[in-house]
Amino acid sequence: MFIGKISITLKESVLDPQGNTVKRALHEMGEEAVDDIRIGKYIEVKLDANDKESAKEDIDRICKNLLVNPVIESYSVEIVAV
Repeated sequence: MFIGKISITLKESVLDPQGNTVKRALHEMGEEAVDDIRIGKYIEVKLDANDKESAKEDIDRICKNLLVNPVIESYSVEIVAV
């Protein structure tokens, strides 16, 4: 059994209005040290796979087919045995 820990973020070239809103709110709260914020998603998927490499391939396929919009998002995966 494995868990795929997936971090999805907007590509640098894509504007992040949600991040800008949070940054503005933090500045209004006096947190002037905050230079930039990018909002993303974190997803965990538990897999019944034979080995770590198979789990990685499964997670990559799931990300490409459903979880990630490759036009505006990029992702990274960590596979952990449980």
